[in-house]
Amino acid sequence: MSVSFILNGVAVAAPIEADASLLAALRGPLALSGPRYGCGAEQCGACLVLVDGAPAYACTLHAGAVEGRAVTTAEGLGTPDAPHPLQRAFLDLQAGQCGFCLSGILLRAAVLLRDNPRPTAEEVRVALDPHLCRCGSHNRIVRAVLAASQQMVAA
Repeated sequence: MSVSFILNGVAVAAPIEADASLLAALRGPLALSGPRYGCGAEQCGACLVLVDGAPAYACTLHAGAVEGRAVTTAEGLGTPDAPHPLQRAFLDLQAGQCGFCLSGILLRAAVLLRDNPRPTAEEVRVALDPHLCRCGSHNRIVRAVLAASQQMVAA
């Protein structure tokens, strides 16, 4: 069996059972490293992806649920040659430490900036609250999201 969907703008067919997790499809046959298994219970955000532009936990979402839909991972935000402003800000401000949580945080932040181009620091904290960063990089992460916001509004 396979599940067909749009992954980061490209049509794919993942050879996986429909009741397997989307995360298993992304990390297994599709060989992506951005979404990660953290808790398996929607409590840490390491597996977060966007499905049709909305945040979704890939660890608990069945792959079959994305049949024909658009899935975006951190790999789909930008490219090494043209990073998304969030990716650039996170690198420039060294917002991450180990990086395990960052793919989900980047995607949640992208949704925040899409919906609220000029968030306050408190709005960023509230938006990113579902994400667990064990390294304690929270303040740098908030600063990076705010810096990306400023860059995106100015562009």
